[in-house]
Amino acid sequence: MPKLVVPLTDPQIKKAKYDSTGSNKLRDGGGLFLLLDKNGSKYWHMDYTRPVTKKRNTLAFGIYPYTTLAKARELRDSARKLIAQGLDPSDQKKQDAAEAQISLNNSFEAIALEWLERQQIADVTKNKALYLLKFAFAGFGKKPIRDVLPIDVLKVCRAAEAEGHLEKAHRIKSKCSQVFRYAIASTILETDPTRDLRGALKSVEVTHHAAIIDPLQVGQLLKAIDNYSGQLVTIAALKLAPLTFVRPGELRAAKWADINLEKGLWSYTPPKTKKQTKVELIVPLSTQALSILKDMHLLSTNSEYVFPSLYTNLRCMSEGTINQALRRMGYGKDEMCGHGFRAMARTILEEVLEYPIEIIEQQLGHQVRDMHGRAYNRTRHLDKRKDMMQAWANYLDSIKSI
Repeated sequence: MPKLVVPLTDPQIKKAKYDSTGSNKLRDGGGLFLLLDKNGSKYWHMDYTRPVTKKRNTLAFGIYPYTTLAKARELRDSARKLIAQGLDPSDQKKQDAAEAQISLNNSFEAIALEWLERQQIADVTKNKALYLLKFAFAGFGKKPIRDVLPIDVLKVCRAAEAEGHLEKAHRIKSKCSQVFRYAIASTILETDPTRDLRGALKSVEVTHHAAIIDPLQVGQLLKAIDNYSGQLVTIAALKLAPLTFVRPGELRAAKWADINLEKGLWSYTPPKTKKQTKVELIVPLSTQALSILKDMHLLSTNSEYVFPSLYTNLRCMSEGTINQALRRMGYGKDEMCGHGFRAMARTILEEVLEYPIEIIEQQLGHQVRDMHGRAYNRTRHLDKRKDMMQAWANYLDSIKSI
């Protein structure tokens, strides 16, 4: 007759200690027992017979008290149910672990990081994308991407919306959509859950970059830049910004390797259009722009960047430098920003200097098409653009004296 096993109790387990002369197995019934180790640890195990091979085997259920008595009994009962169905709980445990690993590898967070790693974009752009994705990671990042529902994304976006960050809410949704589309292309997913969220978020009021476009006020701004007493690198960038009217990120990341001082040309592929068009932008440099760059070249500290960071030559000027300088000069964020030099040039070149809009747009790095719908190549109208850039620089000099 089998020996009767009296179920364990928590007080009994807590008091139990390793005995070098006796048995250190405390049985609870149904194959479950607690093994006392001489190091003081207490391990849950379960003895059973494998359904197919009929060999004895032992399962490990964890360490007491992290695995409680109740939890150990729950695991034992689950294992016994599998055995009753002819399944080996040890094999099932391995299969569950493998499936869990597959789920982890196919989680939204894992797929998002894989997608981000494959993007050929500037580090600062990657960091911005990661910043937005981290909100999604906190909400449903560990979920298998197949199991992410529209409501999961909506909850994360609505949390940003509730804080008054409407644009951020839309950007989080957009970034998630990019990850879902990547998963579709990788045959991991069939549909993009965000497509069902159209109209679910509050609309963002479209605002334009603050810019000064009145010639008299532009002249006053240029005088303020000439009198600015900040760092030499910052002053040079401020002076070059209106002369070239490139995007702020392109200005601060300008590299000497892309600038030909002899030919007076700055040629590079804008990060904003690098992936889509891979079309290089050529910026003709006026004599005024060349003078600034030559001075900077004399002051160069072996950095690849024209405008290196104040702290290290390995990085370019920080993102907020131009705008911070404008604020110190007394220009509020609703008056002028680094991007505003582009609107300034576009408006005055067309309305005051009366240059054709297609030439201005091409110089701004926008895609311009001819009458047949074909995009102009990078050298189209280059001579006219050289003349325009010099006339623009001369005009800026003239309005400073008004």
